[in-house]
Amino acid sequence: MSFLINMTTHVILLLLLLLVVTDLVASDSYSIIKTLPGFPGNLPFKLETGYIGVGDWDNEQLFYYFIESERSPEDDPLLLWLTGGPGCSGFSGLVYEIGPLSFDYKKSGENLPTFVLNPYSWTKVANIIFLDAPVGTGFSYAKSWQGYNMTDTLSAALTYSFLRKWLMAHPKFLKNQLYIVGDSYSGIIVPIIVQEISEGLDAGIEPILNLKGYVLGNPDTDENKDINSRIQFSYLKALITHEIYESAKINCKGEYVNVDPSNGLCKADLQNVTTCTQNLYSANILEPDCSIYASPKPKLLNCHRSIFMEQDFSDFLLSPTRPPTPWCRVYNYYYSYEWANDKTVQRALGVREGTIKDWARCNKSLSYIEDIKSSLNYHRNLTKRGYRVLIYSGDVDMVIPYVGTETWIKSLNLTIDSGWQPWSVEGQVAGYWMRYIESIYSLTYATVKGGGHTAPEYKPKECLAMISRWLALYPL
Repeated sequence: MSFLINMTTHVILLLLLLLVVTDLVASDSYSIIKTLPGFPGNLPFKLETGYIGVGDWDNEQLFYYFIESERSPEDDPLLLWLTGGPGCSGFSGLVYEIGPLSFDYKKSGENLPTFVLNPYSWTKVANIIFLDAPVGTGFSYAKSWQGYNMTDTLSAALTYSFLRKWLMAHPKFLKNQLYIVGDSYSGIIVPIIVQEISEGLDAGIEPILNLKGYVLGNPDTDENKDINSRIQFSYLKALITHEIYESAKINCKGEYVNVDPSNGLCKADLQNVTTCTQNLYSANILEPDCSIYASPKPKLLNCHRSIFMEQDFSDFLLSPTRPPTPWCRVYNYYYSYEWANDKTVQRALGVREGTIKDWARCNKSLSYIEDIKSSLNYHRNLTKRGYRVLIYSGDVDMVIPYVGTETWIKSLNLTIDSGWQPWSVEGQVAGYWMRYIESIYSLTYATVKGGGHTAPEYKPKECLAMISRWLALYPL
């Protein structure tokens, strides 16, 4: 009888072990992708896609695209790229900003969209992991519903865990210089991740990451500072008059978000601002606005907060037809929905069947709590470390205006090493830059002339030149 009990116990233990091993295999898996639907022939670069399980029992499954440097994978830096949102896929950064593929808008029609090579990809000078984070972004998913409840701090912790596990699975990249990179809302998340890595290095947590610094583009940093700067930006770009600007400054006392309801003069000033700016495309004030097609609701002239809302085109992008309007940049995003929701594409990428319902470039329905209202203290803490930092801003972006970014950088009270000066590409001014130092910490701030939200999408050639010079330790 005891023999049968022992045998039964051993069988149960073996079955449990098999389940654990099977779960681990399913949790961390990757594939080398040689061809992609929409691209003719073999890919001329090395693309890997896969999942890394993080959190308790690997409940959160983070999907990534990894592209090796087209120059020297062994020697070039490793960048972990996070698109903003929160909830915007790493694929958006790959095809619209800094990756080696772009949609061929001229040839993509009724059938599956096609690709062309991007000559200004940052993979010319770096290895890049494009991550779908947090869970619920892109193809990332959770095994249980609890895993979809996310916060800034939790997202950062899980991304740090992802990076450690990814490098353990790819040990040949442990010696490469590591930079954490992102734009827009990632301006909140990236400094948290960098601090977690830094503290992990102090504690000797394995593997030892070769962290050298971080890069942020058009970064969300402090909600009030970023949003309040839109009034000053509007004045500097001749969108409002000097009289409107000065009146708003006096009556609102520099606070344009949390306005006292009884302050009628301030509300009237902000209504004037709204009237002047509401029909602009806030991501790039020089390009056409398509927001009137995103929703059947008209813009409310009596709602001064409308200037502070990023335009949401998700309804339009999911519709089968496009309105007969002049070209708008939002049309470009249509192709990513069409391509990434194709089952053939998902099989080619190694996406696990049944894990997501509808892929979205930016998931607006995340169960997400923004528990960090400002990343300024993280930046301040990191100035005590020997990291290199690059912050860049497209100078026609009204979502996160450059003037707000300049303001919080100045608040760090760093020493100016190189004063404000132009930087050029092919003999033409591409923007302006300056560098600050604090002991062995350095921060370079650059504007990208004509760049929107975010700059590489609008000025890819200039941004490749910028990152190439900065990574190589050259002045911009």
